[in-house]
Amino acid sequence: MAPAILALLADLIFVVRFLREPRRLGNAVWFAIALVLTGLWLFSLTSGLVWLQTVVLIVVGVVAMVAALVLPWALIANGAVMWRREGHRPANMLSLLAGLAILAVYAFTIGAVAFTRTAPWLIVVALSALLFSAYLAFVFTALLMYSVLYSRLNRRARAAAIIVLGSGLLGDRVPPLLASRLDRGVQCYHGSPEAVVVVSGGQGSDELTSEAAAMAAYLENAGVPRSSVLLEDKATTTDENLRFSVELLRVRGISGRILAVTNNYHVFRTAILARRLRLRLDVIGAKTASYFVPSAFLREFVALLVQYRKTNIAAFVVLAGFPPAFALLGQL
Repeated sequence: MAPAILALLADLIFVVRFLREPRRLGNAVWFAIALVLTGLWLFSLTSGLVWLQTVVLIVVGVVAMVAALVLPWALIANGAVMWRREGHRPANMLSLLAGLAILAVYAFTIGAVAFTRTAPWLIVVALSALLFSAYLAFVFTALLMYSVLYSRLNRRARAAAIIVLGSGLLGDRVPPLLASRLDRGVQCYHGSPEAVVVVSGGQGSDELTSEAAAMAAYLENAGVPRSSVLLEDKATTTDENLRFSVELLRVRGISGRILAVTNNYHVFRTAILARRLRLRLDVIGAKTASYFVPSAFLREFVALLVQYRKTNIAAFVVLAGFPPAFALLGQL
């Protein structure tokens, strides 16, 4: 009875929060909690089938073990691909660093167990590291799953205005990442041919023209009438992309539903930002090259950790403090 009540309560909390405002970071955590508790509830329903529970536990254990062993090496391999294809920038090293960090935690934990008799305090430190690593893994998984869910909400939505967010040029050319956003914007326009398309992006120091101008030319070549395109050529950040574009629409007297287009990995953080800016718009995503996705999601995750650093510091203090507290109690 208790698993059912907990599962239904978590499901209800998530649904209510989701219906009130889907662009909330806490929704991702409640989504994951609801899934876990619902899974435990369904597992409890098989209490009379010992063989089935045994099979489920074995499958879950094997999958978890394989994932734990394969994940760090997959991240390291992805980091090498990013380094080769996308350049030697710190942001392109995130998957590589994440893989090395996981291996470091494994190695430290094994070392702590090996030296537990001579240095018992190492076990305490290792447990603290494992707890906080588990917290980060849970939050990352929750954000990843909810991002996928949120990105599918408005796939067929009609709109009065479509904002395509810039992401940088190669000189005066539209690179593949930005082209995927523009192609998604064209799809949205075909679904709402009466809509206005705002292309948003200023000119960087290494760019020969503004992103907005290059994006407008791309849309015109893709069949979008020039009269349906508005240029916002001042923005240099996602924050400015959203604010300046919405203001441009307001000045032009354009009202109604607004859709912002970015890449799929960037959808949820953009939605959170729009909510924080009190902008009434929804966000949809464009496809991203598969090799780029792991590093991109990690970058979004780090950005959200920094944005909500007070919450994460509090979690770190609490989780890291559990093992020392128990060790101290054991000596009293």
